[in-house]
Amino acid sequence: MSAAPAPTTNDAMAGPDLVVDALTVRFGGLVAGDNVSLRARAGMITGLIGPNGAGKTTTFNACTGLNSPSAGTVHLGDRRLDGHSTSWRARLGLGRTFQRMELFDTMTVRENVALGREALVAGRRRGLGRLFSTPAERAQGLERADEALEWCGLGHLADATVGDLSTGHGRLVELARAMASEFRFLLLDEPSSGLDVSETDHFAQILLDLVARQGIGILLVEHDMALVRAVCSSMYVLDFGRLIYEGTVADVLSSEIVKGAYLGSEAAEVA
Repeated sequence: MSAAPAPTTNDAMAGPDLVVDALTVRFGGLVAGDNVSLRARAGMITGLIGPNGAGKTTTFNACTGLNSPSAGTVHLGDRRLDGHSTSWRARLGLGRTFQRMELFDTMTVRENVALGREALVAGRRRGLGRLFSTPAERAQGLERADEALEWCGLGHLADATVGDLSTGHGRLVELARAMASEFRFLLLDEPSSGLDVSETDHFAQILLDLVARQGIGILLVEHDMALVRAVCSSMYVLDFGRLIYEGTVADVLSSEIVKGAYLGSEAAEVA
């Protein structure tokens, strides 16, 4: 997989930056995130890498409200996120995927993707209104789902049952559902897990097209350095909950600090 140029984005359509400032997360006596600061820009893909247990998912969880930081702040554009619920953050436009796929195996691909749009609509309502949608809203949700499926190359699988899909197709369904939700910033947690080389290449191109055409930002946690090199404009490196390096992909891959903590000979192979 060759490195791709950073996508260019029209400033007028660009989404918000995600800014994490001096974030600290403690679980009892364990410090899982220690004064972590980063900026993931709109219209770009920013990498967040490090060994297992480095604090990457902890950082994601703090951004989306699944844990409560002991210190620090998280902003999406000019809106402060910490202290607000996960649903409020999602309504503001922050979406994510998880290491383990979160799909409904007995439902069709189209139904799974349409749920993204339905959740967006329901989240904007109060009380019992969250339980019902109008025929027009359901039709709009299916239309948006079909658009996302075509973009991800899954149109021919719209009526397939998700439980019958390969891992690669399942990862694309997750991405399509996030696209149907119209999030303004995405956190992707190891999205290439289980993909073969050709599937990873396809996934990389979809991500680049997404940020270039819609102006959203993506913060990507990923162990596949070939994918990271192909899509990321900049990178942050965590180890033991601390930020140990930040810079361009080339800088990170050549850093002796990063090689010693995480990449080792893999950096040379990828470079």
